[in-house]
Amino acid sequence: MKFVVSSTELLSHLSAISKVISSKSTMPILDNFLFQLSETELTITASDLESTLITSLELDNIEGEGAVAVPAKLITDTLKEFPEQPLTFQIDAESFQVEIFSDNGKFSIMGQDAEDFPEQPELDEEAASSIEVSHMALLKGIEKTLFATADDELRPVMNGIYVELSPDYMSFVASDAHKLVRYRRMDAKAEFESSFILPKKPASLLKGLLPKEEFDVKMEFDEKNAFFTLSNYKLICRLVEGNYPSYNSVIPTNNPNKMIIDRLNFFNTVKRVSVFSNQASNLIKLNINEGQLVVSAQDIDFSISAVEKLSCEYEGDEIEIGFKSTFLQEILTNISTGDVQVELSDPTRAGLLLPAETDDEDEDMLMLLMPMMINA
Repeated sequence: MKFVVSSTELLSHLSAISKVISSKSTMPILDNFLFQLSETELTITASDLESTLITSLELDNIEGEGAVAVPAKLITDTLKEFPEQPLTFQIDAESFQVEIFSDNGKFSIMGQDAEDFPEQPELDEEAASSIEVSHMALLKGIEKTLFATADDELRPVMNGIYVELSPDYMSFVASDAHKLVRYRRMDAKAEFESSFILPKKPASLLKGLLPKEEFDVKMEFDEKNAFFTLSNYKLICRLVEGNYPSYNSVIPTNNPNKMIIDRLNFFNTVKRVSVFSNQASNLIKLNINEGQLVVSAQDIDFSISAVEKLSCEYEGDEIEIGFKSTFLQEILTNISTGDVQVELSDPTRAGLLLPAETDDEDEDMLMLLMPMMINA
């Protein structure tokens, strides 16, 4: 087998799919890329068993067909040292020896038998659902919710993004029991109602691949796996099994106290004041009255405290509520509008944070944050 490929183009594809390879793999073959050569195409696969990333390159100069497993770190580190130039790969199908010829040299790598590489999971055609989704809608849904996923060994369903499809919208939901994000896209719809839980790692991989995409993404899934087909990449991942909690029941609907405030000023104030909060609790207090927000924090152990005042628009009764500052900062970072609307009912119930205005009519976002007890 023999093929010629651009060094930088090959490195670009390998770097993108190498992120799926786990450093803690129990199968040595998974430390390799699977190279598969056909008449016009080089297909490269990387996997950690739970997630598989496949990419393909159209090549003009190919001789023979076959497959070989190539050490991932070695081939990637080698390609990083080459300037842009054509490289000739020559592979011995019997010994799995891979020889790379550059303008000025020759490099030999010992490959492995491709037969040892795990087979890709297949979709259950009878139980599968399929939909074409805008790459931007999918990217935004992942970007807005990924930060709110949990790391909970006892409840693995909380460790992923809950994706809901309906004829009206596509929802992305994530929660770690302290904060919850629900992001909806009205421009991504299905003719059916269905849902699945996308694990954190494949969601992160998609977050890295989708900004380079220009076309819609084909999304297929059954009860066990999801397949995402992009222009030059295909991601296959095992879904999280189990039922996602009924998240709508925890979203408070009657919130008479509403504040609108400049998001950046609010964020910067919280960040400054939180330096003076207790390091164990990160508690900050918000006291909201007509036209004014007072943000305060203190650490009694070190006799330090901070108070800052901000002007705001406010409708409702005077209220004082406590939040964990790190969670509040995360939420404010992930709202992109100039002003943020905060809706509260009382100091013991969750607060809602929403964009005060929206630039995109096709999106609907809601972020929920659980309060902390304010010690008297």
